[in-house]
Amino acid sequence: MSHSPQTPELIQDFLQGNRAALGRAITLVESNHPKHQMAAEAILSAAMSAKKNSIRIGITGVPGVGKSTFIEALGKLLISQGHRVAVLAVDPSSQRSQGSILGDKTRMQELSRDEDAFIRPSPSGETLGGVARKTRESMILCEAAGYDVILVETMGVGQSEILVHSMVDFFLLLKLAGAGDELQGIKRGIMEMADSIVINKADGENKQRAQRAQKEFQGALHYLQQRGDGWSPQVLLSSGLHNQGIEEVWSLIEGYIKESLASGKFDQQRSEQEAEWFYQSLKEQLQQAFQDSPKMKAALSEKLEAIQKRQATPYRAALGLVEDFLKEGQS
Repeated sequence: MSHSPQTPELIQDFLQGNRAALGRAITLVESNHPKHQMAAEAILSAAMSAKKNSIRIGITGVPGVGKSTFIEALGKLLISQGHRVAVLAVDPSSQRSQGSILGDKTRMQELSRDEDAFIRPSPSGETLGGVARKTRESMILCEAAGYDVILVETMGVGQSEILVHSMVDFFLLLKLAGAGDELQGIKRGIMEMADSIVINKADGENKQRAQRAQKEFQGALHYLQQRGDGWSPQVLLSSGLHNQGIEEVWSLIEGYIKESLASGKFDQQRSEQEAEWFYQSLKEQLQQAFQDSPKMKAALSEKLEAIQKRQATPYRAALGLVEDFLKEGQS
């Protein structure tokens, strides 16, 4: 199997910053179709070789917190400072078509029209927590295309926060005061992962509630176990709609990145993320190889039947399948 004759031209185009070519390249990398695998590998290899320095920022929060409006305001600020911004926004998916239901290009219209911005809504499909299976690969392609700030927006449900935290340099949690997203609803885990908390929609009649929430969250952070890297997460206020507090948020992120680079944490974290990406890829490849084996498909049905008839425990049945699979690989 060989990649398409158009692949080298596509690689050249997206490496030169062509947005349409970058979109096509990501589509190939995201594809599960066997005929696209060779092209995807060539594209990813070229991107890894050309990869440039970037800052990866994860942004999460419950639906309705204003993530898209906040990201558009932040993206416009970054572009005004000379950055090129890529937004990877994971949308809820149709369970039938696996296609995106929403589409952040419709929610970030001003940003999407800017030549220095690239917005990619990706369906979450069946991936746990709403993080697209190929988000890491998409980040690599965007960086190779010259985007130096990558913003990853999640649905803000399930385990998406944990997954995004494992692939970014800075993790930002957006909260909303006065709408049931108060201190009593805090999840300890997400609080411990956040590098900063931003109370969004801190404008108009909601401003005072946001200021109270800011004090409550800042107080709560003091009760959490101190981080080993010496960083003290702060709670800031913002209004994406009115473009307020956005510069302060970016200044905080810049300070964090500067500190982590100086301490060596930045490079260490990237190395750990590369290792995690490797193990995740290995797991996916093994699972795919297992599912593609006709013998294993038949054996799987037999084992399930044995479990249902209480002729085998789930553990013993799974162990037997693995042993059979390893024997098949040796034959």
